[in-house]
Amino acid sequence: MSMCTVWLLCFARLVTATPDLTKYVNPFIGTEGQGNPGTAINGGNIFPGAAMPFGVVKFGVDTTAFDWTNVDADAGYTPDGYVTGLSMLHESGTGGAPTYGFVHQMPLSTIEGVNVLDNFTYMQERTSLDVANVGYYRTELANGIIAELSATDHAGIVQYSYPKNAERYILVDVSHMLPSSGEAQHSQFYSNGFLARSPDGTKYQGYGVYRGGFSSRPDGRVYFCAEFDNTPDQVQLFSGQYTDPYWPNSTEFHPPVFTKAESIIGNQQPQYGFAKRIGALFTFPSSVSTLKSRIGVSFISSDNACQHIEQELPTWDLQPVIAAAKEQWNKEVLSKVTTTDSNNNTLLEMLYSSLYKMHLMPSDRTGENPNWETEEPTYDDFYTLWDTFRCLNSYLVLTAPKRAAGIIRSLIDIWRYEFFMPDARSGNYNGRVQGGSNADNVLADAYVKGLSAPEYGINWTEGYAAMKTNAEKVPYNTFDAGDPTGSVKEGRGALPDWLSLGTVEYGLNDFALSQVAKDIAPQDYVKYFNRSAGWQRIWQHDLVSLNFTGFLAPLYANGTRDPTYSPLNCGVWCSWSDVTYEGLPWEYSWTVPYDMETLITFMGGPSTAETRLDAMFIPGIQSGGVGAGNGAGTTIFNPGNEPSFGTPFLYNYLGKKQWKSVMRSREVVNQYYSNGRDGIPGNSDAGALESWMVWNLVGLYPVVTQPVYLLLSPWFSDLSISVDGNKTLQITTSGLKDGPYVQNVTVNGKPWNKSWVTHEDLISGNGGRIHFVLGSSQMEWDVGDLPPSPGHLDLAIRN
Repeated sequence: MSMCTVWLLCFARLVTATPDLTKYVNPFIGTEGQGNPGTAINGGNIFPGAAMPFGVVKFGVDTTAFDWTNVDADAGYTPDGYVTGLSMLHESGTGGAPTYGFVHQMPLSTIEGVNVLDNFTYMQERTSLDVANVGYYRTELANGIIAELSATDHAGIVQYSYPKNAERYILVDVSHMLPSSGEAQHSQFYSNGFLARSPDGTKYQGYGVYRGGFSSRPDGRVYFCAEFDNTPDQVQLFSGQYTDPYWPNSTEFHPPVFTKAESIIGNQQPQYGFAKRIGALFTFPSSVSTLKSRIGVSFISSDNACQHIEQELPTWDLQPVIAAAKEQWNKEVLSKVTTTDSNNNTLLEMLYSSLYKMHLMPSDRTGENPNWETEEPTYDDFYTLWDTFRCLNSYLVLTAPKRAAGIIRSLIDIWRYEFFMPDARSGNYNGRVQGGSNADNVLADAYVKGLSAPEYGINWTEGYAAMKTNAEKVPYNTFDAGDPTGSVKEGRGALPDWLSLGTVEYGLNDFALSQVAKDIAPQDYVKYFNRSAGWQRIWQHDLVSLNFTGFLAPLYANGTRDPTYSPLNCGVWCSWSDVTYEGLPWEYSWTVPYDMETLITFMGGPSTAETRLDAMFIPGIQSGGVGAGNGAGTTIFNPGNEPSFGTPFLYNYLGKKQWKSVMRSREVVNQYYSNGRDGIPGNSDAGALESWMVWNLVGLYPVVTQPVYLLLSPWFSDLSISVDGNKTLQITTSGLKDGPYVQNVTVNGKPWNKSWVTHEDLISGNGGRIHFVLGSSQMEWDVGDLPPSPGHLDLAIRN
């Protein structure tokens, strides 16, 4: 046979093809909060269920979270919550407001005292710690039922094991979703639903209509198809008044109405809003000790959902599905980074668990675009590019350029049909921008690193037009409760302020435009290059904080600043309507990676800049929580928030101080990262925090929108990294046990005295080679050219 037509045989062949690195993946890393063992307080909002790389389906348990003041459950999971069901769609590592938790099943051993409309009457405590491996999840409920599940790209399979002498039920609630959080204005709502069953009850299909969530999406349908491997004794469909299943007593006076009909709909009218809740209760015979269900999901039709089962799950056996998931993760993700260092299990778990979480989102919905017909790739669940552009997207460009290109083509396609690329997107709907039009940064980073080549299929003329839309068009005001002054849906809501007064994040966006414009629209290059220096308009040269002079500061329309303003205060929540977003102005005053030369001059030169950079890491200066990272630690540097990502490595720009970047890297990783369940310092942010750590372990740090990487210090004696599609980057060290500091470096066999390398250095020939000699001495070896400042321009504004 030229093709694998026998499905199980294909799996048998696949599992021998690639070394199994999934043994080092712990899906629970980041599910608990640092200092709060056993709870999700200050945790990473990680999804620990079953998923494929960039898979649509993320199949796992949904649990309760009653204290929204301290706990997010945006991925549906809390370690100490009660289980309210298993659902097919989740995000991972996200803050803000919960999204998804759709396509639901809940196994029950009795219906005594159960109101099928009320999660509280049937939710179940877990009797032991859940078990999770790549492609597999297991939970044991207090009712004695054990659920084991796995997932493919668009479908999932679950096996329920019932205890003896128990009844056997499966509850399906079409209105099930993740409950609202403290950010109530972005709560999810069920709008309508439809469910039909087969005459014998072994199959059912339908759709649910939902709105709200992080992106404040309008009504949108999610279609499902499911089947059981046993015939039920009885199937009862039910409906009930629109109520909140997570609000105590909300269903007390509105009992469900049961019917033995073969279909049911929440509202026959095309208008949704507050349709009746609907679902089904399946009763299976006592002879069934193990029950299996296969479930498919689609955004196009129920028939598509059924086809996904047929194409991706042609078996009732859980094991080959698990094996296929492991093989795909090994092949596409984990095997791209290998090492012979096999004796440090902690580092290996940190590395491969991080790589795993970096490839859960966005969701590849190619062929499942409900909004328009397209031949382009379709991706959803960008949550958000503001979080991922600094590290994660750069990792994909280097190690998975075809995947990175597909994501970029999808961003451009969204612009093509919706007029703006997203900064955030979920439920096939743009929203919410967190600061800047950061798709611009993602596109420029890919462009300058070679994804302009024809084989990647990116239409860069349209890509640049999409970027230019962000730079020139003011999006309509969405009057979001978090910030009613401008759009937070897409684009640059503060574009007029940028043009007249200046901001900092739009500066990087315009620098990104200038780098693509060089080739695509050279007539625009000078315009956007000059605009990128607009951050200097709000640089206050006379502003003093902690005995340092010169900081970014917000200005009134007349160009003056608030006399009470302090760079150590970002506002009430460090959120949309505050001075800065998820970071102190002290930190944002470092975030000009494209013109460090001007910035260091403004700070008083390299010596003063070094002392000021040191101050970022003094404990006790930052006293309050900052944004979604909850102010991890007490330094101004905040490891849980993205504006701090590049700060520890800016010593590379000072000359002869690369050793301090290494020192900071080691300090931060050792203090805030581990292979424990509390192993990250805040929301994972779709793998953003993990990608930051992976770059540190590798010994490089990307300078986004530039083909430049800062040299750090590897944590492994050797690493082989698949780059540029089919090449290998080899990073080796000697003296690793002697200390972390660089004594000397060679790049592609040549002695090196610069604290940075180019993208071409990493992919030249069959791949780059970097060798570090490490030791305990804090050597000033980096005497060569400083990392570039390609956006260098002093506007000569001295206020």
